[in-house]
Amino acid sequence: MTLDRVRLAAVADYLAAAVLIALPWSTSATSIFVAVWVVVLALTLDGRSLQEVGVMPAAALPIALAALAVGGVLWADVAWPERLAGVEPFLKLLAIPLLFIQFSRAAGGERVLAAFFASACVLLALSWLLALVPQFPWPAKYYGVPVKDYIIQSGVFALCSVALLDRAVAAWGKSRTKSVLLAGGAFIFIANIVFIALGRTSLVVIAGLFGLLGIRHFKRRALAGFGAAGLAVAVIAWSTSPYLRSRVTHIAAELDNSHVPANETSAGLRVGFWKMSVNVVRDAPLFGHGTGSTQAMLAQRAAADLTAPAGASNPHNQVLATAIPLGLFGVVLLLAMWIAHLRMFLHPGHVAWIGLSVVAQNCIGSLFNSHLFDFTQGWLYAFGVGVAGGITLRERLNNREQLRTKFDRFVPTAPRL
Repeated sequence: MTLDRVRLAAVADYLAAAVLIALPWSTSATSIFVAVWVVVLALTLDGRSLQEVGVMPAAALPIALAALAVGGVLWADVAWPERLAGVEPFLKLLAIPLLFIQFSRAAGGERVLAAFFASACVLLALSWLLALVPQFPWPAKYYGVPVKDYIIQSGVFALCSVALLDRAVAAWGKSRTKSVLLAGGAFIFIANIVFIALGRTSLVVIAGLFGLLGIRHFKRRALAGFGAAGLAVAVIAWSTSPYLRSRVTHIAAELDNSHVPANETSAGLRVGFWKMSVNVVRDAPLFGHGTGSTQAMLAQRAAADLTAPAGASNPHNQVLATAIPLGLFGVVLLLAMWIAHLRMFLHPGHVAWIGLSVVAQNCIGSLFNSHLFDFTQGWLYAFGVGVAGGITLRERLNNREQLRTKFDRFVPTAPRL
């Protein structure tokens, strides 16, 4: 039987959309859709596409980091099940070059991004419903959080808010009404974070992305006005949300162990994990302790130091989480990958802003969490960068074809002899 690659490619597009729709809601559904998507997309690939994408740093570096993680099982001093479990978080990076190929060949990437936004809007509506109608029959574990947890929800809403703000700024000169509506939608997402379910990392992410958005669109005077508007919104949020003030000011109390031991608070535990991780990295700085060794190494450090927090499974920092198993070589590949992905989206366009937002969110969030290794945040990074990157590559190819057509039109061909 011959394979109809055109139809399979269309099915792969629908499956990619299904992955992003399910991502904020269900881990199981996402895993199933990812597995089916990989199989279907693999049937559409050819050697030429793999070769063209494989030489790009934005695609080659994720592959190199995953390959180093696979090789890292050879020098890990833990059981094989732990080594193989340590490889799994890196494998999602292999989806990035596959998505580059998929969405650089045909249109459909923007519909996939729109599917994710629609899914986030449904989650937003349900979150507000649970907050405003507490008796609504829904098995929520947290106030205003229908599924998963507030960290994931606020991270998704942060991305959607800055995407809408980018559209609002771009539309200001064409349609003030549309611009105001888009900004209003962004503030509904932000209000949910501020009043309903706040992940403190998301506040840092929103501040960083807001600054990037201003630099992207405005010059000095306009940038100052944009910054003043953002500061005014922050002051209003601070003054009207006791929940926001409590979450932010509680950080100082968590770090102060005069009343409660630091190892019993969220912020205090993070500091303890970072100190432990730095000491672990010092023992094997170049190649690390091997893939899958992180939990065992932290447990050994906790046993040797009675003041260190016990039960640590990861350092809650992406650089340290990479340095423990893979050492300096792994960290260099990680940073190079981030830089390559950032550079890929440093040009005008809404899709480029989405890609840049995803990378910046991951970089900022990874200061306080190992987000690439987390399920939802890791797949969000892989599909966000992959889909936006594929669309970007397609736009570049189309621009080159247009330039080539114009050149051929105005430059006469040489006469045949």
